[in-house]
Amino acid sequence: MSSIIKQAHPWLEGLVAYDPGKPIEETARELGLNPEDIIKVASNENPLGPSPKAIEAMKEAAEGVNIYPDGGGYKLRTAIAEKFGLQRENVILGNGSNEIIELIGHGFLNPGDNVIAAEHAFVVYKLMATLFGAETIEVPDPGFVHDLDAMAAAITPQTKKIFIANPNNPTGTLVGQDEIERFMDKVPDHVMVIFDEAYYEFLHEPPNTLKYVQEGRNVVIMRTFSKIQGLAGLRIGYGLTSPEIAEVLQKCRQPFNTNAIAQAGAIAGLLDDEHQQRTRDLNDEGLAYLQGAFEEMGLEYVPSFANFVLVNVGDGDEVFDGMLKKGVIIRAMRGYKLPGWVRISIGTMEQNERCIATLKEVLGKA
Repeated sequence: MSSIIKQAHPWLEGLVAYDPGKPIEETARELGLNPEDIIKVASNENPLGPSPKAIEAMKEAAEGVNIYPDGGGYKLRTAIAEKFGLQRENVILGNGSNEIIELIGHGFLNPGDNVIAAEHAFVVYKLMATLFGAETIEVPDPGFVHDLDAMAAAITPQTKKIFIANPNNPTGTLVGQDEIERFMDKVPDHVMVIFDEAYYEFLHEPPNTLKYVQEGRNVVIMRTFSKIQGLAGLRIGYGLTSPEIAEVLQKCRQPFNTNAIAQAGAIAGLLDDEHQQRTRDLNDEGLAYLQGAFEEMGLEYVPSFANFVLVNVGDGDEVFDGMLKKGVIIRAMRGYKLPGWVRISIGTMEQNERCIATLKEVLGKA
């Protein structure tokens, strides 16, 4: 081993890099398939694509990419603040909402600290905590739902952050307003609560977490343009928090961390309520179809509030491989300590029907 490698932080030794959903192009190359014959229902993407208004805004912005973007994101942060009744100083932009997690780590985590997350929550919380030398306390989530009372009870003097994904990825479950308020009453002043609301727009009656930002609590709300906005390829997200916390996070980000095309597309998509409603309607239809199909097949699944469903197929890796060979990409859940499960995203109805037909073939239930 070279001497330079020995200088790496010791807590990184066992860290495993995040493994995203398998790309269509990679699958086509490996299996000799036509990319157009492959469907991907693995990464909770918007099957309708971006808003047409966002596409036009991005085309226009592309003509000016010889100029650096607005590093402070003035127009986008203003648009976000106005939409949610906040001030621009409450908004921090990120290269995807994932970067907000990293900025929080840079600003507030030290080796020896700990963060709290649900056992079956987004793996990046633990990954980022480990990156900064912090420990992750994983709290059991009976029925795959965050147990906020148990998470509050797990707080120690070393706890700096608590992550609450709502709806949660990969389970699709939701905690309601009453549970959140009871939890927030128990959180001490030295702890920051991060509400990860990547799937917020799919909810018909979402809990009100903005009230905690308006009250100046130690809260960060993370949201993204990757899901209902259909801009996953641009990597653009945002955080809503107090001006004081936002100021710290601004110091931690890279210059120009969100590019000009992403900012333009995000502004247009944010304001296109019609496209968001079309996506929501398609998702409601697809969610009902998939969950109904799982019931008919006798498969255990977790009722979802998001744009995906977690379903028990017996051997997630085997089913993933079987469906991949037939040109259908889903997500195996071994990395979430759920080796028997897969996560299937909602697609167009044509994609949903093909996915279920392929799943039946692979499981021998055609």
